[in-house]
Amino acid sequence: MERITIIGLGLIGGSLGLALKAAKLKDIEIVGYDKDPLAASEARRLRVVDKTESALQKAVRDARLVIIATPIVAVRGVMEELAGELRENCVVTDTASTKAIVMEWASELLPATVSFVGGHPMAGKETAGVQNAEAKLFAGKPYCIIPAPDASEGAVRVVTGIVHLIGARPFFIDADEHDRYVAAVSHLPLVVSTALFTLVRSSPAWPELSALASSGFLDVTRLASTDADLSHGICLTNRESVLHWLERMVAELGRYRELLQQGQEEELFKAFARAQLDRDTYVAAGPAVREPAAAGELPTSGEQLAALLVGERLMRRVKDIGKLLEEKKEGGGSQGGEGGSQR
Repeated sequence: MERITIIGLGLIGGSLGLALKAAKLKDIEIVGYDKDPLAASEARRLRVVDKTESALQKAVRDARLVIIATPIVAVRGVMEELAGELRENCVVTDTASTKAIVMEWASELLPATVSFVGGHPMAGKETAGVQNAEAKLFAGKPYCIIPAPDASEGAVRVVTGIVHLIGARPFFIDADEHDRYVAAVSHLPLVVSTALFTLVRSSPAWPELSALASSGFLDVTRLASTDADLSHGICLTNRESVLHWLERMVAELGRYRELLQQGQEEELFKAFARAQLDRDTYVAAGPAVREPAAAGELPTSGEQLAALLVGERLMRRVKDIGKLLEEKKEGGGSQGGEGGSQR
């Protein structure tokens, strides 16, 4: 029985647990840990994991795969705490929204005997907590994979296998590139959504405005309900990229303001029409798919993934047996007379 440990039993960690349990992996035990005992208790009640541990060190001990699914501000502390407890050849991954700084922490804190493969599922909801977890949260969504330079091929295959298993699409990307691009399509919408809500909410006319607000306002400000710790951590750890896109957003708003101020009716119509056409085309076509070059060789089923998880242990056993036989042979082994043999 091999162990997969999920650290952090919130929306993402809980959804990972449900998705992995739904896959019915053979000979795999899914263990959970959360510093909040109530979250751990709720995870057990919802059967998100097979069991939970009250101590982080005990949860990761003997784990073949460790998934850090905490808010990003907690990731460094988790790595510091578990580093000395990880078994040799353990695979460690994460789900944090910012990657460059996480890769630095992993390089600094994790032992050389383990492999770190950064991860970020491009999926989520504005409602936090394990009670909102869904087994199909990741279905069809891109899942960023950022292997550390010294990560083993087997470790990358294990994480990619997990991504396939939960129904997501592997998306290999550089850490810095990830942070710049995700700032545009994920972090900027979070800030803009929040800013729009705080702007309107702070108006003295809020009672009347809230009475008139309908689906449009609710849709655009949905992300303002994101957990404050998560939003804060994203902005702190990806500050430069978020600032870059905020400045571009300000410039774009300024362009529309200028069109309105100058009464450029035709240009204003063209701006709206072009945006409508481009977005409708994007929605109809769907996002571009970028699969790994060797996708055909990557694990896509529970049986293949389980084989990878236990494979290195079996390979080490085979090597040990081979070494023992070689030592016996060099030592003379058993000899017979005519027709005798050595083994």
